[in-house]
Amino acid sequence: MSYDPIPPEVRSRLKDLRLTSRRAVGGQGIGLHRSRSRGAGLEFAQYRAYEPGDEPRQIDWKLYARSDRFFVREAERESPLAVWILLDASASMAQADGIRPGWSRMHAAKAMAACLADLALRQGDRFGLVALHEDGLRMIAPANGARQRDRLLLELHGLSAHGGFPGTRVLAPLWERIGAGDLVILLGDCFDEASVALAERLAAARREVVVIPLLTVEERDFSFTGGHRFRDPETGEELLGDGAAMRADYLARFAAARRELKARLDASGIRHADYFLDQALDLPLRRLFGARDAAEYA
Repeated sequence: MSYDPIPPEVRSRLKDLRLTSRRAVGGQGIGLHRSRSRGAGLEFAQYRAYEPGDEPRQIDWKLYARSDRFFVREAERESPLAVWILLDASASMAQADGIRPGWSRMHAAKAMAACLADLALRQGDRFGLVALHEDGLRMIAPANGARQRDRLLLELHGLSAHGGFPGTRVLAPLWERIGAGDLVILLGDCFDEASVALAERLAAARREVVVIPLLTVEERDFSFTGGHRFRDPETGEELLGDGAAMRADYLARFAAARRELKARLDASGIRHADYFLDQALDLPLRRLFGARDAAEYA
């Protein structure tokens, strides 16, 4: 696969990260997330009486010699996690900073999605992608393996930002596909009320939800001077004003909006970390998934 949006310096740091979920249960196979199911696994859990169909290698022959009865050793299986990467593909994701027009929210989201797929692949977890757009969902159901990663990268390569965020009807298939205990990672600017409500509803339905808001430097610093025309890329609404005169009021409103979003996510038990376009791509991943040295990349 030739398309690789992960910068080399970021890829070299991914080896220190591990995707984790507090609710991962069930499933089959070998992974990093403890299953509550019993079977042939890595750590001994309990004995049970032999049943027809059990494999002879699971029988504890030493215990049979002492008790004259067949017992099977059960273990807790390590079960792959199902990771759903939800990517906002609405028009506002095309926004970039004036000093770096070639690095938009969408570019960052694609690269971050590729990082998450790389982490899941290395852990043996299943992973999939859902591009969120008002015209419909572009979905790759979770699976594991290198071919799944290549499918996801191909989808990311052709993805563009346009239109609005999907409504309730378009989002309906998600409730049937995302299972309890799955890990959902939402990448977007979180300016649409519907995107925040989606994260809250998934968390309320006992899905493990992580949100990474992607923001521009100009949104954070509002370093505009002189007259500007500000345009909403999704509604087309425009505002004319002097950047310097608007700055104090804008920054106060922006800070209040960030506090409100944080409070809502915290109240729903949703882990979250902001990403600004002038930061290292893996910074929010390090903050969310246990890296101790995240401050090095701030």
